[in-house]
Amino acid sequence: MEISEGGRLEVRLTAADVGKRVSVRRRTEHATRGEKFTDTVGVLTSWDDGVLLITRRDGEIVRIAENVLVAGKVVPAARARRRGPAASYAELARVAARAWQPVERERLGEWELRAASGFTRRANSALPLGDPGVPLDDALAAVRRWYAARGLPAYVQAATGGEGTEEALCAELTRRGWRREVTAELWTGALAPLVDRAPGPTAPEDVLLTRTADERWLRRYQRKGVSEVALRVLGSGPSVWFATVPADGDGRDGGAAPAAIGRLVVDGRWAGFAAVEVDPGLRRRGLATAVMAALAGRALREGASAGWLQVESDNAGARALYARLGFTAHHAYHHFREPDADGGPGRDD
Repeated sequence: MEISEGGRLEVRLTAADVGKRVSVRRRTEHATRGEKFTDTVGVLTSWDDGVLLITRRDGEIVRIAENVLVAGKVVPAARARRRGPAASYAELARVAARAWQPVERERLGEWELRAASGFTRRANSALPLGDPGVPLDDALAAVRRWYAARGLPAYVQAATGGEGTEEALCAELTRRGWRREVTAELWTGALAPLVDRAPGPTAPEDVLLTRTADERWLRRYQRKGVSEVALRVLGSGPSVWFATVPADGDGRDGGAAPAAIGRLVVDGRWAGFAAVEVDPGLRRRGLATAVMAALAGRALREGASAGWLQVESDNAGARALYARLGFTAHHAYHHFREPDADGGPGRDD
């Protein structure tokens, strides 16, 4: 908080600071003698009619009446990253998009409209990385028409909490009645330490790597009845690999579902990990680590040095695993669904 020379807290913010990252302290509602305070850090997305809207890193929008402010100041745009490779949001968003490509796309200025018959929100949402070339209301109307023509609800994928993320757009979508659904985070980490991890009962060399998602791999994949469109999305990307750990006693051509699987996309210096899944009865035996290490080794051989992955905010087990493997959160991203739209793709993938 900002302290004046007299030792008092001060509000050093004005409406001119909209768009900047700020830290504020306010009195809690209905505070009495011995007042309690609450701190909020995020991007100041509006200050109108005596009310501030601050978008936090996780995408939550906090409404604060200016008459309860006790202190506030502008803070650096992004916290210093102590670990992991440095990258902007725009770079990682484009890398992630190339690793999970739709079957149909169209440009709207610097926005990209993506469709894949409803297979995952990421392949069926607008990705706004710049100016759509028209006013926002016109852009959103165009987005809704494009998805309606394909029998799909309109989604916009937007991010918060990183360098160059889209807190202002998230606030505008919320103001217009677009509903935030699944929230996930993109995490990054170095590849070399992952490869160097001591092997457990399953070593990286026990993991089979192939260029296609064969029938056995698909038996473990969480999405059953995968369509041809889904297979096209799964196989998309600059350099795609699929990892399989066969079940005990299962040969290379066996019919049992694998003990574990994973997917990798190598794209320049980046390696993207996805679909790391383990037989529920075999968890906590190092299988996921072995899959990650084998895929990381493949990526290193292709010239990559940094890894990324996406994990939903409510997946505590996966988050704990990736933290142990040296990954840290870079930014959060959210899928906003158009007003009055029912149904739509399932959980993000």
